[in-house]
Amino acid sequence: MCRAGDEHSDNCNLQRFNRGVNILSYSRITSETIPTLIFDCDGVLIDSEIVVCRLVSEELTSLGYPVSVTEVISRYAGRPEPAMIADIEQDWGRSVPAEYFPRIKARVAQAYASELRPVSGVAETLARIQAPVCVASSSAPQKLRLGLESTGLHARFGQNIVSASYVAQGKPAPDVFIYAAGWMRAQIEHCVVIEDSIPGVEAARKAGIRTFGFVGGSHCPPEHEERLLATGAEHVLRNIRDLERYLPQAFGIIGIQPNATPKWHPKAAESV
Repeated sequence: MCRAGDEHSDNCNLQRFNRGVNILSYSRITSETIPTLIFDCDGVLIDSEIVVCRLVSEELTSLGYPVSVTEVISRYAGRPEPAMIADIEQDWGRSVPAEYFPRIKARVAQAYASELRPVSGVAETLARIQAPVCVASSSAPQKLRLGLESTGLHARFGQNIVSASYVAQGKPAPDVFIYAAGWMRAQIEHCVVIEDSIPGVEAARKAGIRTFGFVGGSHCPPEHEERLLATGAEHVLRNIRDLERYLPQAFGIIGIQPNATPKWHPKAAESV
């Protein structure tokens, strides 16, 4: 069992991996199965993409790699930081200066404390939809925790928070979503991913998971909805509250009225 304070130890990560692999090997599906909701974090739960991409743009430009906020969003939103750094270094023809890493970490922490907000309607929607929920994000565990705690959302997910650092490949590979489904003891066909990024939608579809796109973050341009649909999103939510309307329709759940408290209260996934 993972003890408090050890959540990111190698032992706990191994337990998570084994759990994810083993649970997907058998079925617990019944006709009354309720979908498990797998949320991306940045740009879906917390309005952080615009904040972090602005800081990345400023820091890289100051170090000699000029890149606009729009470019950072279009090239790297939804991807793990190591993948972003590798791409920049290949394009730049040199290593990213070592001073970038402590500077961006400090600036992100400061921005999270002073300006980060949850995406509009998220807290209310999470409180009303009494289904199993988890987070599957490209962000590192510490950054995930900081962002969710800063916006008051961490308690809603508890230990059901999965980072791409737990798996071999981040988005657009499917690993983190397959892992998240296993962590939640859920079958792939009874999950739905809520994602704002092209790599995230690609990853969810490669995992065989139904996917709702989301364009309610401050970083999403007007044309982003069509891009998500073209990538494979089943629906695109313009407001996170739309989830209460689309979810019952998508899974054929009877007796749930839009904007009404659902009748179902499935047991939350067990913690390790």
